Amino acid sequence: MKYTLGAYAASPNHSGWSPELETAFYNELKALPNIKGLEHPFLGSLHQHDDNWFLANIDAKWDYVFTCIPGIMNALSQNPLFGIASADEAGRQAALDFMQQACVAIGKLNAHLGRQAVSAIMIQTAPARHKAAASKAALLASLQTLLSWDWQGAKIVIEHCDAYVASHAPSKGFLALTDELAVLQQLNATLPAPQQLGMVINWGRSVFETRTVAGALEHIQATQAAGLLSGVMFSGVSDHASDYGAWRDSHQPPRSSETVTHGEPGSWMTEQAMHDCLAACTNPEALLVLGAKIGIRPLDATIEQRIGTIRDTLAILDRYFKAI
Repeated sequence: MKYTLGAYAASPNHSGWSPELETAFYNELKALPNIKGLEHPFLGSLHQHDDNWFLANIDAKWDYVFTCIPGIMNALSQNPLFGIASADEAGRQAALDFMQQACVAIGKLNAHLGRQAVSAIMIQTAPARHKAAASKAALLASLQTLLSWDWQGAKIVIEHCDAYVASHAPSKGFLALTDELAVLQQLNATLPAPQQLGMVINWGRSVFETRTVAGALEHIQATQAAGLLSGVMFSGVSDHASDYGAWRDSHQPPRSSETVTHGEPGSWMTEQAMHDCLAACTNPEALLVLGAKIGIRPLDATIEQRIGTIRDTLAILDRYFKAI
């Protein structure tokens, strides 16, 4: 098995930009045998710092899943009404303009590689509902617009982020999973199979929302029951006040164990929890998006430490598939 890796979260360039440092990091990534490709962050252009650097340093064999969450969070910091689910028309249109830029970037990457290298684009249902109004109707209208564009074979999927709940402060605070699933089902009923949309569950964000390890499993099960499960990304979280922060969407590695040397002792994302989620998927090998997005602490960790953490995390997935 090979997996999608959100490598940007583990980058040594946590602030500023050093092409030399990132090149060394990418050279190590390209040596990992079980990477299918990258979950690639979209912030408004193909690469946050340098499109030409990116095109020169990627592995030509990798496939890509674009994620819009970094750009969305940047936009929300300037305009809380921004989002494809925004009840504010100007905020919704601003989000569609951003998505149009993502569509162009996908075309640029595919043209460079000479193939349909981008398999999916993950979008998120901003705005934050504790700061601005959002609705299923707005999301439906936005998705109908997105479906009219040429994504060059990339499947449109919603990545569920923690929904707004009154019991605790949100990280994202976007639409509820039930609302997202309802809109996707409504749209898919009118679409041919190749155009149908899907849902990706992020382990850490579902646990952040529900405050229970079982929350990620429940979200996977609900999404699968709706016929919409397109992917699972493993990214940890916990209530421990470590370098990663308590209840922060900081992409904690799995919990340290006898088999996980490069881990985080307080992480709620154990090997068993990850395996339980994979077991809940009818056919995990066939998921369009399956992998991990892991942040690294301390921030000055070496590239060797970063690659070690990535390797240990993906090995957990390998052990599941080798055992079945």
